[in-house]
Amino acid sequence: MSSSINISELVRTNIAKLSPYTSARDEYKGDKGVFLDANENPYGTVNRYPDPYQCELKQVISEIKGGDAGQLFLGNGSDEAIDLAYRIFCEPNKDKAIVFTPTYGMYEVYANINAVELITLPLDKVFQIEEGLVDPYLTDENVKLMFICSPNNPTGNLIKRETIIRLLNQFKGMVIVDEAYIDFSSESSWLEELTQYKNLIILQTLSKGWGMAGLRIGMAWMNEEVLYYFNKVKSPYNLSIINQQEAIKLLQDKTGFEQRIAVLLSEKERMIKELSSLSMTRFIYPSEANYLLVEFDQADKLYQELIEKQIIVRNRSKVVPNTLRISIGQPEENTQLLTALKAIQREKESIIYR
Repeated sequence: MSSSINISELVRTNIAKLSPYTSARDEYKGDKGVFLDANENPYGTVNRYPDPYQCELKQVISEIKGGDAGQLFLGNGSDEAIDLAYRIFCEPNKDKAIVFTPTYGMYEVYANINAVELITLPLDKVFQIEEGLVDPYLTDENVKLMFICSPNNPTGNLIKRETIIRLLNQFKGMVIVDEAYIDFSSESSWLEELTQYKNLIILQTLSKGWGMAGLRIGMAWMNEEVLYYFNKVKSPYNLSIINQQEAIKLLQDKTGFEQRIAVLLSEKERMIKELSSLSMTRFIYPSEANYLLVEFDQADKLYQELIEKQIIVRNRSKVVPNTLRISIGQPEENTQLLTALKAIQREKESIIYR
């Protein structure tokens, strides 16, 4: 239990003292009346400012996810929540954050933007946190944030639950568990444990499992005290009315969502089986996400050969040597990739045996 964590002491002094901008929709929350308060144009279909706290959308999401709408922050992608975490808790050129590499690159980008020193600790050979490496930083008062991506991007594996529990209990800062790919995972979300840990922030998104990447809606679940500061610092109208309405509409199709997840997971198993049969495949890393990290012979060259066939995967060789990250597509797209790989392999074998 992280009850000993004092959230207000972690927050930057200027943020604690900040008087947030008060919008017209903060002062009057009704939806009926003659609105002459916000300098909006009275004509048009999208002429009114959106709900700054996205109450209707949050209620729909909380019913689906099983969380408390009063503990939910919605941002312009999960990236907004990552940026705000740095801005709320980390004093520029003084405080630090921890990431475990290889991992999602935006943690580092926002650390650099906010002038926060980033401590990068390598994951072990099976992409798990080495507790001996992180232990010296757990009580450092200048280390304010710890990012744990699980399922991890780009490797696809879950970080051990017992490791995260230990870090939540012992770390003196905020632990941010990024669950962008949790809809594809066999393990349950950390949302069930949110009430136990004041220093836990859980990132999720509608981009992956729900297929709404174009709407840019990220979720961050957190203790109400932490949420107070996020709402204090965020831009007043950070999600457009169009995006909110479209998300509410798409979230009604829970059956379709479940069917699509089932297809993608089935396709992932097919891809693992087919890729395993190729002689060019060295290793397929275990994945709890909607992608596979695959080690190939000459991955850089293979990446270019696939590009020439207009099949685009992600070259992750600079992060994990000789690897391509392959998103699971529709069945016909996956078949196209497999057909291309087999053709490339046949061509190489014919050259060898000439």
